Amino acid sequence: MRSPLLRRLGLTAVLAFVLAVFGFAPGASAADPAPASLAFATDSATTTPGGTVKLSMTITNNKTYDIWFVYQTIDPTWLTTQRPDLKYSFAGCSLATAAGDTPCSGTGPSNLGGNYGATVPPGQSRTVTLTLRIAADSGCNGNIGFYSYYYAEFSDSTNISGGPVYTPETRVLCA
Repeated sequence: MRSPLLRRLGLTAVLAFVLAVFGFAPGASAADPAPASLAFATDSATTTPGGTVKLSMTITNNKTYDIWFVYQTIDPTWLTTQRPDLKYSFAGCSLATAAGDTPCSGTGPSNLGGNYGATVPPGQSRTVTLTLRIAADSGCNGNIGFYSYYYAEFSDSTNISGGPVYTPETRVLCA
């Protein structure tokens, strides 16, 4: 015959298991921010063929350790690729620093490499601005948009992958 103590422990274990399976067990707070976040902004929602738009990307370190390394890709959205008449390119890249803007490093057609500069301390952000140039012979009345994935490494040897993060779309208008 089982002792009353064993029956109580068994009942407690079953109850704990049921609570955990159905999501009633305590967990991480939903309000906790991601260790790092990426946000996009543009200086204009529209442009014309031959025009430019500044696309700013800001990575924020929400962790208590430095970000040591960031790798990021940027690619056109599927809808952008469906309009072959929209012609554009990235014409420039700069990193905002306390001493002013400096040219980016590691720019490629879709890889942004080490563009966020040196270490990003806890609670701080770094902003990189790409210049999107619309070709003079580009089609009109279409939207150009991008999405990005990123990877960040922290000084405590942890890392995070994020994305896709979508940019605001830029509408190419005919004058």
